[in-house]
Amino acid sequence: MSGKQGTATLLADAEGIGRAVEVLRAGGLVAIPTETVYGLAARADSAEAVARIFEAKGRPGFNPLIVHVAGAEQAAALAEMTEDVRRFAEQCWPGPITLVLPKRADAALAPAVTAGLATVAIRVPQHRVAREVIAAIGVPLAAPSANRSGFVSPTTPGHVLATLDGRIDLVLDAGPTEQGIESTILKLRDDDRWEQLRAGPEDTSLWHDSYFARGAHDPGAAIEAPGQLARHYAPGKPVRLEVIAADADEFLIGFGVVDGDVTLSAGSDLREAAQRLYACLHQAALSGKPRIAIAPIPEDGLGVAINDRLRRAAA
Repeated sequence: MSGKQGTATLLADAEGIGRAVEVLRAGGLVAIPTETVYGLAARADSAEAVARIFEAKGRPGFNPLIVHVAGAEQAAALAEMTEDVRRFAEQCWPGPITLVLPKRADAALAPAVTAGLATVAIRVPQHRVAREVIAAIGVPLAAPSANRSGFVSPTTPGHVLATLDGRIDLVLDAGPTEQGIESTILKLRDDDRWEQLRAGPEDTSLWHDSYFARGAHDPGAAIEAPGQLARHYAPGKPVRLEVIAADADEFLIGFGVVDGDVTLSAGSDLREAAQRLYACLHQAALSGKPRIAIAPIPEDGLGVAINDRLRRAAA
């Protein structure tokens, strides 16, 4: 469907959603809004459609995809879920939390979705448009972030087109995303506790220790979920972190009392900073300055997820 011509953009109204479902049903690729970032969706049961995700993004085959489903019932057709796990999932969903679970032997998933792993990453998005698309097509959707692999994630349709124009079939335009950073990823371990593989909008630091495994994930461990590559979210220029005063050739992204060419949040609001993070990185990438400097971000709450993205962008 896609080719050298530009990618179409449609408003995420009833007509646009209907067209997106047609494209997906035929095996095409559609960038859809979620509450986190725009995702590049394809039907997860089609090997050909999933292969097109990897081709369009230039994504390495060892990096698994997140499967977006309508609810816990659809998730249970893909993953082994005990009653305790299902209750936990229903507390998390819909929302920006991805659960990595043992894959069912009879799961109707293209093999590339799980990158050869015995697990599958699943979430139920909260965004109205994403939920309507999934409900209308009736099958799970694989949907990594809608950008070229390794580059800055998209929170607007313009960000999607910056790297994928002509490589995908359609963008559904619902304006800027709300959360601004990708989902929190939790993996179920053999002791029936959860380990955080990726920090995200959901702050797990306050969760009860009885079911949450403490301690930082080993960054040298094998890839178990998306977003674990050492270098990721890169704006295409050198990035310097923890900067109070920028050099003359640096585009400064400020925070709090540190003024910049743009700011994540003048009021030191971490939720606003997360929402604006990728937009600011996109703006810095398009600036005339060859390097990017970023003000210090507190390492607490949402700051953990923001700093995780920034360290990978600077790697």
